[in-house]
Amino acid sequence: MARIDGELDQHCAGELRSAIDTAVKSEGNVKTLLLDLGRVSFMDSSGIGVILGRYKLMRKLGGELAIANAQPSVEKLLKLSGVYALLDAKRREKANE
Repeated sequence: MARIDGELDQHCAGELRSAIDTAVKSEGNVKTLLLDLGRVSFMDSSGIGVILGRYKLMRKLGGELAIANAQPSVEKLLKLSGVYALLDAKRREKANE
């Protein structure tokens, strides 16, 4: 699980991306990466990019990405950007296998 605090924007996206990727790759055999966004007060398109990049990483590694506890403003952005639709579609696809 990655618990993210504060703002998820262009100023911290690169560092966060690197930290999550390093942790996932060093852990080995991670099947689900849970991003806890409960303490994220703001997110912009850079944050969406971080999330989509981790989604692609987990798919490449044979795992999945899940999001939990998003604040209302962040949740709205995730819905409008299609992130939730993408995650839901992959869950349905996996359930039908």
